Amino acid sequence: MKKNMGTADRIIRTVAALVLGILLLTGTLQGTLATVMAIVAIMLLVTSAFSVCPLYIPLKISTLKKGEGTK
Repeated sequence: MKKNMGTADRIIRTVAALVLGILLLTGTLQGTLATVMAIVAIMLLVTSAFSVCPLYIPLKISTLKKGEGTK
């Protein structure tokens, strides 16, 4: 898959996933909400790790700057 996420997008997603993880580990989020947020946190980490957001593809969105991500 072609990368479509820039560095800032990846950092924001990672920080959001970490915050959700902390809320889950401290017990602030519980029950069904905790399960849903755990899935969201995992999705944020996976999309950040691979620099690809599947939702961006049909919407033709890319936060990747020209020259970024090419090596």
